[in-house]
Amino acid sequence: MRRDEDQLIREKITVANGGPRTSRQRLLKLLTENLSTYNATVISGRAGTGKTNLTADFARRAKRPVCWYKVDAADGEFRVFCRYLTATLRLQCPSLDGYHLLKITESIESDRAELLAEALVFQLTEHRSEPLLVIIEDLHLVYDADWVIPFFHRLLPLLPSEVHLIITCRGLPPTPLWRLRSKQMLRVIEEAELAFNFEETLQLFQTYGLSEEHARIALRETNGRAAAVANFAATPGRAGRAVADSFLAIEPRQMNCLGQRSPDFQT
Repeated sequence: MRRDEDQLIREKITVANGGPRTSRQRLLKLLTENLSTYNATVISGRAGTGKTNLTADFARRAKRPVCWYKVDAADGEFRVFCRYLTATLRLQCPSLDGYHLLKITESIESDRAELLAEALVFQLTEHRSEPLLVIIEDLHLVYDADWVIPFFHRLLPLLPSEVHLIITCRGLPPTPLWRLRSKQMLRVIEEAELAFNFEETLQLFQTYGLSEEHARIALRETNGRAAAVANFAATPGRAGRAVADSFLAIEPRQMNCLGQRSPDFQT
């Protein structure tokens, strides 16, 4: 098993580097609450909505060991997925019998995915008594694999209470998994909930020395999309130009109401 693990790409089972310039306390609190309320959390949103930054930030703050796995398209092969998932779990649960789990994937019988889920849960229950956070990133890349629905549909309801799974993806999981949220097993955080609100935008802009007016205009122009908000704040001069454009767009009769107030062109 050790030789098999040595052939893996280690970055795929390592928590993403770096961190956000400012933490999203609203969402971090929500994820913390989910640990004791749901078996799993799905964070769904298009590229640039802040899924990875949020999840990595939470992983570093979580008061429990973390197993991280970034899925690639090639992981649609059931055995490859199992190898990486087992490898990241063994980092925190060295006594996990990875060889036995991999043997299950060698058969092409249709019930292999369910059997792997059951075996995995059994081993986690047997070999892990402390809380554990398992993060699977970019699961959407393997949605088309025929084992995805049976594996996760069996895994999620069986997860031990001390193990929480976070899945990030660019679209909601296939319907049978998505419906688990009605059974209080799954909490889905969608793109609208990921969007920056004004308080979060202001907090980010203040780290750049930018004003409330800058934050307000940025939020209006970006609709709170995480990557766009961050780019707006980090691009030299952009915030000042946006305020100037906004000021120049004011109609003359509105100008009279502004009195002597001048716009802040700070960049």
